[in-house]
Amino acid sequence: MEKKVDHNPRAGTRSRRDATFGLVIDMRIRPRVTRFLEPIGKGLAKLGMTPAAMTLLGLLVVIAGSVVIATGALKTGAVIVLFGSLLDGLDGAVARASGKVTARGAFLDSASDRVGEIASFAGLAVAMAGDARVLLLIILAMGGALLVPYMRARAEAEGHDGKGGLMGRAERIILFTLGLVLGYVEQMLWIFVVLVWITVVVRFVKTYRSIE
Repeated sequence: MEKKVDHNPRAGTRSRRDATFGLVIDMRIRPRVTRFLEPIGKGLAKLGMTPAAMTLLGLLVVIAGSVVIATGALKTGAVIVLFGSLLDGLDGAVARASGKVTARGAFLDSASDRVGEIASFAGLAVAMAGDARVLLLIILAMGGALLVPYMRARAEAEGHDGKGGLMGRAERIILFTLGLVLGYVEQMLWIFVVLVWITVVVRFVKTYRSIE
């Protein structure tokens, strides 16, 4: 039987466009970061640290940073949130070093990431409670931040690649903490909202077109 070849030029254009939108930190820089984290993960595994413990420790630090943000100490809280996110990023290295890479661990990590993002935005909302416009931006930013991984999860559940867009988790953390540290909260939120919702649309369209 002859294999059917797709001669539709739009398919190639679409693939290139999807690839362009897929240039996010999680996909381009993660391999280099992973190589850096591997020795640290091995050391922590030797000390008896488990992947789940690293995930929960990172989440607790992020929540603590969120509480600090809520008090109005935005810069200090942002640094703590960033540190907690870095700790959470070590759970994969510890899992590989200890041979404990499991679906349960991945599920816990994904859930803790979402809780951490909600906590961070909640802390900022408390700190900015007197500014209705900023509060609206926070709601839009958090909604988009939660939809981005949801789109990927739904795509992968259907057997398709759910990656793509400009705002993976790493980008969201960097932009959020950088905006607070530099004191450009509202400006950061405007950029965050625009980019995160572009990412949502890109992932939705890419997956929708892939589903027969």
